[in-house]
This record gives sequence, structure tokens and C-alpha cells, in this order.
Amino acid sequence: MSDIELLQSRTSGALSYVLPRNSSTMESLPSWLDPLVDCVHGVKVRDLTRFPPPAQGGRPSSVLILFGETDSQPDLLLIERAHQMRSHSGQPAFPGGAVDETDSGVVSAALREAVEETGLDVSGVRPFALLPDLFVPPSGFVVTPVLAWWQVPSPVGVVDPGEVAAVMRVPLAELIDPTHRVRVRHPSGYVGAGFTVADLIIWGFTGGLIDRLIALAGWEEPWDQSRIVDVDERLEVFDQGPTA
Repeated sequence: MSDIELLQSRTSGALSYVLPRNSSTMESLPSWLDPLVDCVHGVKVRDLTRFPPPAQGGRPSSVLILFGETDSQPDLLLIERAHQMRSHSGQPAFPGGAVDETDSGVVSAALREAVEETGLDVSGVRPFALLPDLFVPPSGFVVTPVLAWWQVPSPVGVVDPGEVAAVMRVPLAELIDPTHRVRVRHPSGYVGAGFTVADLIIWGFTGGLIDRLIALAGWEEPWDQSRIVDVDERLEVFDQGPTA
């Protein structure tokens, strides 16, 4: 059984799952990912969100949380959704989307979506863990975050301008930097963790997950949580968390 097949054989979406330490994928990971790997073993839904998936229903989907390196500096692959889209236009996000009938599981779906959105060469990507399934109430999606290591980087960029406005590799150091940390407020009443990076505001589902992973891995530095950034009421809230 391949490592991807092993990940997709996870029996409960309520639990995180990490590949065995002696797998070829885990042996390929850089040492700076060790704190994240160690914390993921015990992650539960309540560590990431206030909204566990419903007992029934919800559309299965997945996102790819892809860690890489540029000039030996850790980074994270994100996209900016096209500005003319009817839903969540212009918002930074992880590559990902709904699981199709042709996908063999959530990992395959995340990789396929990343290819369609960024042109990623998945032969150099090593998925190593699944986080618990998370619920996005407004859309009804049940999202499985797939953690992966970009062992062999490949060029990425916008494939379909109708769906993606930009593709970026955001340095992890910039996300950790306290000067880039904010709390984002939406007219709906939503307040959650956010980041101001590359002239963008990363918030909602994506910002909340990044916030939680940085904290759980022990990478977080003290930051001023009184800094509030207001977002336009025309922007939709992906969800009400993971944190508020």
C-alpha cells in the first residue's frame, strides 16, 4: 500500500492521522517540520474549530496545506481566488475543492485541485498527514485538510484566471512575524485570526487554520491581538472559525 493509499484508508474523519515514522515520506521531511508532525498526532476537531461536521450530510472536500522551501526558507502555497467569482471572490485560500467521483479519496482530490488551480507537479509532493474533518457552515462543505511536503518544487502559477487571480509561496516567517498578525472583523459580526501578507488579508477558514497550526506547532510569537482589521461587507465569511 502506498503512503497516499495509507492516508486515504483512515477510518475516522474525526481524528487526525499521520503516516508512520518509518515511511519513506516521513523520512523525507525536513527537521523544521518535526514540531508540526509531533503536534498533529493529537489534534482533535475542537483544537481547530467550533463547528464539527454534522452526523450526516455535508459535501466532502479537501484542501492542500503544502509546505515547501524557497532559498532554504520554509513557505506555504496559497492562491488568491479570482475577483469576479460569485463566491468568496478575491480571498486567499489553500488549493482545494470538492471530492469528485473520479477521485480515489480526499488526498487525490486535494492534489487534483492543486494541479487545476496552480499547475503543480504532484510527483514532487509528499502528503504526510490528515487533520480532522472540519465543517464550513455557509457552504455545507466537510473539509479534510491534507498536510504535505513539497520535496521537489515545481513552477506554479495561474492556470485558469476565471478561478484564480494569483498563486503565491508565502514565507512561513512572515506568517509567524507578529507585525503581520491581526484579528479580522466582518460586518456580520465575525472576528477571527488573520494575517497581512503581500498586500493581502488572509482570514476566515484559511487564516484560522494557519493560526492554529502555528500555535500548535509552538511557532507562535507574542502578538498584539488588539490590532483589528475590518474587511468589506461584500466579502463573504468562509465560516465562523476555526477561532474567533
